[in-house]
Amino acid sequence: MSNFNDFKLSKEILKAINDLGYKKPTEVQEKVIKEALLNKDLIVKSQTGSGKTGAFAIPLCERLSFDEEWDKALILAPTRELAIQISQDIKNIGRYKKLKVCTLIGKESVKEQDNDLKGKVQIVVGTPGRVLDHLDKCTLNGKMIKYLVIDEADEMFNMGFINQVEGVCRRINKNRTTMLFSATVPEKIEELTKKHMDRPVWIKCEGKGLVTEGITHGLIVVEGKEKLEKVNSILLSEIPERAIIFCRTKDNVEIAHNYFKEKGYSIDKLHGDMLQKERNKKMDSFREGRFKILIATDIAARGLDVENVTHVINIDIPVEKEAYVHRIGRTGRGGLKGSSITIMTPYEDKYLNRIEEYINLKIEPYKEKEIKDKALSEKILRQNPKKREDKKKSIKGVTKLYLNGGKKKKIRILDIVGTICSIDGIEKDDIGIIEIKDNGSTVEIFNNKGEKVLRELKNKTIKGKKLKVEKAKN
Repeated sequence: MSNFNDFKLSKEILKAINDLGYKKPTEVQEKVIKEALLNKDLIVKSQTGSGKTGAFAIPLCERLSFDEEWDKALILAPTRELAIQISQDIKNIGRYKKLKVCTLIGKESVKEQDNDLKGKVQIVVGTPGRVLDHLDKCTLNGKMIKYLVIDEADEMFNMGFINQVEGVCRRINKNRTTMLFSATVPEKIEELTKKHMDRPVWIKCEGKGLVTEGITHGLIVVEGKEKLEKVNSILLSEIPERAIIFCRTKDNVEIAHNYFKEKGYSIDKLHGDMLQKERNKKMDSFREGRFKILIATDIAARGLDVENVTHVINIDIPVEKEAYVHRIGRTGRGGLKGSSITIMTPYEDKYLNRIEEYINLKIEPYKEKEIKDKALSEKILRQNPKKREDKKKSIKGVTKLYLNGGKKKKIRILDIVGTICSIDGIEKDDIGIIEIKDNGSTVEIFNNKGEKVLRELKNKTIKGKKLKVEKAKN
């Protein structure tokens, strides 16, 4: 398939794909989409950064309809960050079909999730534990699940979630289409597929191995007390446009963050002790270019899709071999070049050996570069990267508005649609997804008409109430 038109997708999906800047299908998209559109069960072996979210999101959004009350899709992800990322990607792809996505993750309001599920939701994305909770409470009706996607199944196994995944499979509609995505398919995963999938088609996208060819790998062996100084030397010589420094523990994140903060570098940190809302804010800031270097635990190794991360530095070599693949998968994305530099102590050979055997690649010693102008390098590292518009939040011609009225003011979707359609030159097709919460609502306006609607709504009432209207922050 040379382009997405060859799949004979609907005009709404093709428009969304075009707005997102997708030029042509990646290998995994080309192989998966045509089979998924035929509702076949699929087992897909594909590496991180290969475009696999689009591979299942595009056919799901094509198959589902806003008008269909019964059929729903459920997507399971191993981490909250990845679930949030998938939800955002699906919202963008299903935007013009007005498909509603609900995200079910831990450390978020259960009551708010219950309320979201009571609405007209076509796609549910979540972590296995929280999804199980909703299935057991019957706030999520398993009989309505026609499509199931299990993303990064090997990581589900590594994190001990495989029994929860199986529990989900047992509680939902047996007459469904199931797609499983995994970098590797260990024995336990294969047992799962035999129990819960119907004559699945195997799709392998392994031509480039577990790591992409565009990433260079380097290794530095130093004593533990020398690590921070060595990383600083790397930063001064490499001068990354954007970098992620991975640490093994949250304590190490704090130590590294304090060290580089004292130098005035453009940095921030991310680890599991932070509230989910704070973690989301940090990730959004990194995407938008509000700082240059993110220091993080493996929590950022999944679900963080940021353009132009030029360097990944493992200040601590990962204990789990799979973690290496997912860490370095943050760079070299979308066919771009990337650099991975790993630091280890003289006593950590066993971790290196596992990684090299797993990726079938010897990690050669890093060739240190000369620091040409230390003062200039430090100046650049203290500057934020060139600010970028987050294309996931700002799609061409689409404006998201926030209204400070919701369920508590008895505002309904029909009330918002009726008021907006009363504006001269605005039609129903100009209105996208509307989400109504207890105290506020959001509505997407298409076709470059957002400014007009924003201006006109300030002089109108909705259900007899004057509401404050502004551009939504997210």
